[in-house]
Parts: sequence; structure tokens; C-alpha cells
Amino acid sequence: MNRIRTRRALPCGVVILPLLSASLAGAQPSDDSRLDWWREARFGMFIHWGPVSLKGTEIGWSRGAQVPTEEYDNLYRQFNPIEFDAAEWVAAAKAAGMKYLVITSKHHDGFCLWDSRFTDYDIMSTPFQRDVLAELAEECRRRGIRFCTYYSICDWHHPDYPTDSPGGRGLKPAPDMSRYVQYVRNQTRELIEGYGPLGLIWFDGQWEKPWTIEHGEELYSYLLDRQPDLIINNRVGKARPEAAGTSAQDSANPGDYDTPEQRIGAFNRDRPWETCMTLCRQWAWKPNDEMKSLKKCIHALIRTAGGDGNFLFNVGPMPDGRIEPRQVQRLEEMGRWLKEYGHTIYGTRGGPFKPGWWGASTCRDDRIFLFIMTRPDNGVLKLPAIDANIVSIRTLSDNEAIITKTGTGTYVRIPQTHEEHIATIVEFTVDCRAFDIPPVDVPRPPSGSLAFGKPASASNTFRNQTQFGPDKAIDDDPETRWATDEGTKEAWIEVDLGKNANISRVKIDEAVEYGRRIRRFVLQYKDGDRWQTALRGTTIGDEYEMTFPSVLARRVKLLIMEADEGPTIWEFQLFGEDD
Repeated sequence: MNRIRTRRALPCGVVILPLLSASLAGAQPSDDSRLDWWREARFGMFIHWGPVSLKGTEIGWSRGAQVPTEEYDNLYRQFNPIEFDAAEWVAAAKAAGMKYLVITSKHHDGFCLWDSRFTDYDIMSTPFQRDVLAELAEECRRRGIRFCTYYSICDWHHPDYPTDSPGGRGLKPAPDMSRYVQYVRNQTRELIEGYGPLGLIWFDGQWEKPWTIEHGEELYSYLLDRQPDLIINNRVGKARPEAAGTSAQDSANPGDYDTPEQRIGAFNRDRPWETCMTLCRQWAWKPNDEMKSLKKCIHALIRTAGGDGNFLFNVGPMPDGRIEPRQVQRLEEMGRWLKEYGHTIYGTRGGPFKPGWWGASTCRDDRIFLFIMTRPDNGVLKLPAIDANIVSIRTLSDNEAIITKTGTGTYVRIPQTHEEHIATIVEFTVDCRAFDIPPVDVPRPPSGSLAFGKPASASNTFRNQTQFGPDKAIDDDPETRWATDEGTKEAWIEVDLGKNANISRVKIDEAVEYGRRIRRFVLQYKDGDRWQTALRGTTIGDEYEMTFPSVLARRVKLLIMEADEGPTIWEFQLFGEDD
């Protein structure tokens, strides 16, 4: 049911205004001091929550798909999260070392978590009848956490927004986009004036055609007029999610920072950015959802900071209003690590050693903090020379490292006990401001894989985009991957070694950040005109390695016979008996 308030009194100071003219829109203000607190913070909590938690399906996207639209739209009538306690949520963020909190005030499904004057489809129409945003905003300010809101531009529930569920593929019978744009302006102003000042507004849903760059420019300027120090992400305009998942900024696009999603953004000191990622697989709560290990959580935080970005980590509270205890425990574990090593993350900048296969680095003043997360096979990490003199070196983590400086670089010998730790952390003191040192790449030692750099083909490539081609799985680069289209259940990747070679070992690194998707596979090799089986398996996961009786072959195929969703693989490597 679509029920829109049109006659309730407006809150003090809120009026319905005509749209801004294009002349008021334009580039973001030249003064970027608004972002200072945000850059210093580095780490925030994302929260996706609403009546959909009753079903355990994805927020917004399951409307009209896994859950029939009429049923989805009436879940609010049963939504009574009596265990919700803003103090507990904020305490969890505080314990994790998070400095700001972003909650889905309105997702694509149109349901509002606050007492909005502009719709009845909100928290006050539920049995709960408590303003979640008001309680959270108050508690965040009491505990020193910046309160921020997520707001979806698309709204598959609102009758004036043109598209409908599932996933925006439906169309409304009589939409009015100009009236809907006014609704967005009224609600976002209501958020600022009723729950602000806000740290930032995190927009989403901008990719659909009804929303234009001009709409984004007008809204961006309008909101900064309401709160001049407000930070607004790039999805207020027409950020480009097709750019390898980065939502990269366009020069004509408004917004203060970029928003890579479910992946670590690329090293970038010129344009602010923030990776948003889920602690479990789904944004909204799902029973028994797969949760990331502590090591993966901390590594994601480090790699993001090392790339000069912020890390917005998502939890999905349960239908009763509590954040799942195991998720709270994981956040507390992250917080304990940050209590000891937070000075290497907060208030730092990325580099000068760029993130890569080995780990990442951050810097502040005359210090460089090196995080070694992958131990080289020979135990020695060779760092290239930097344009500065290293005055002193010390190891911050419990495990010691032996460090040798030469004219060509620095060698860090890492003990076997490294694997027992989150990372080996080394602090360099240099004779200059560390941020001024030109960034450098850390070369990766060759893996020795027989497949490296060889011609590769695949049954399917995600949207035919070259950045997800089969060659990305054999390039010795753990930051690139072969990916397939959504809904793909069977797929293969084939490598031509150029000549016959003895093969007896395979290493496969599935991109489990997107889910453990592979359920059954076969490793095949070409014997004359026939494909023979060298190895059979079920799940792969990350860092899968298996030996098998040696075979002589030139062409090798990984045949994925069953997958839950489109398979995606970081690395596919082949070795002989002596490798």
C-alpha cells in the first residue's frame, strides 16, 4: 500500500521550495576542510536495517523478488524491535574503534526509520512507534560518534518515483518525477534540521535513469546551503558503478568522495574515497550468514587506510533490534587491535609504499607504518628505495623482524611466527615529512606458476568487461580477478601453456569476499583430442591448494560444474613437481 502524507504540519523551518535553478549548481566548494574530521576518523559503522529483517532477505532488492511486493510492503505492520537500544549500538561502534555511524534512514524500498512529516510509511506507523534516528542521533552525540544518514534516491515504493520492483525493472502507472524530487529535498532537509547537524549524507540509488547529474547538482547545492559543513558522497549525482565497482568520480559529477563497494579501492591520494563492505555476506541481517574472520576484517581496514581511503563496515541488526552477538564480538576484537595499533591507522595518510600483494603502509609526520600481511616464500620482503633517509627502524608487533638497509632498498626478514599474527608491523622514522615521499610499488616475486602470463580463455566474463577477463586469474596479481555474469551456475577457464609441461599441483584463490560460490569442480587437461580429469573437488574458498599424480599437458581447464552464483577467482596457478 502506498500512503503518502500530504497534510501534516511541517516541522519548524521546513518549507516546500521551488527547485534550484541550474545556475546555483556546480562544482564542490574549494574548501575541503569539511572533510578533515572524516579523513582523521578512517573507520565508521554502516547499518542496514528495516522491516525486511523479519524475512532475512536483502533490503530493497528482495522486494518483488524473494518476497512478493504486497507482503514486503506490509512487513512494517509486524515490525516491533523491542530489544532496540541505541546505547548498545553506539557502544558496539565505540568498542570497535569506529568514529562515525551511517544508518539507512531510507533504502530503495522507501521505508523511513524516522518520524517523517512527508510519509506514513515510516517507523511511527509500526507497532514499535519509536523514532530510531532520534534515539541514535542523541546517543551518538553523547558518546562522541559522528551521526550520519544513508538516503536512497531511488524509491520503488513511492508512487511518484517512475520505477518499481523487482530491482527497478518495473514501471509505475502515473509517476511524477518533479514531485518526487521535491519529496527528496523535503526529506533530506528534514533529516538535517531534525537530526543534525549531520556528519554526512550517504546517497545511493543514483544509477537509475530518472535521476540526472542536474538533479544531483541541485540537491548537492541545496543541502550545503542548509548545512555548509555537510559532507556528501558522489552518489548524489551519477557516480559510475560500472568502473570496476569503484563508483569513480566524474569531473562533471557532484560529491565530495568516491564509494567503492564490497572491494578495496585503488591507491588514490588525489580524490577522497571510502570502501563500504559487509561484515557478513548480506547488507541486511540474514540468519547464519557467513561472517568474515578477524584477520580478514583487520586486513581490509589496513589495506583501505594504506590506499588513503576510509573504511565503512556494515552490520545488519536482527528483527528484535539487537546487533547479532557474534557480530558485536567481532567488532570488539577489532577494537582491541586498534587500541594497541590505532595510532598507525587514525589520522594517517596512505603510502608511501603502495598497497599490494605483501600488505600496505600508512604515514604521519616523519613516521611510516609498514603492515606486512603476506610473508614471501623465502621469508624476505624487499622494499624499493624511497626518496628519504631512514633514520631509525623498530618493530611494533609482538613478532620480531630482522631489517637490513642497503643502497638499493630495505630487506625485512619475517619469522615463521608471522602467520600467527594479524600483520608484522614495522615503524620507519625518516628525515622528512613522510607524506611528501613519492609513492612506490613493491614488486611481487614471481610465483613460479606455469600459467603465469599465458593465453587464457573462459566461457563467460562479467558483462564482457576486460578488467574481469580470464587473464586476470593468471597474472600473479591478487588484486585482480576473473569474474562471470550474475546467475552463472557453470563456467570454465582454460590456459594454454604453450608447450607440454608436467603438472602436479594447483593453487586457486576464490574471491570469497563475494561469497563462497563454487560447489563442485574438475581440473582437466587435454590429452590428444580428449579432456581427461586430473582432480575433482567440491568447495574451493581462499588459498585452496592440492597435489595430484603428475600429468603431461599443454592445455589445462578448470571446469566449474556447480556454483551458487557467478564464479569469481583471484588466482589460478599451476605447478610441476619441483616448483
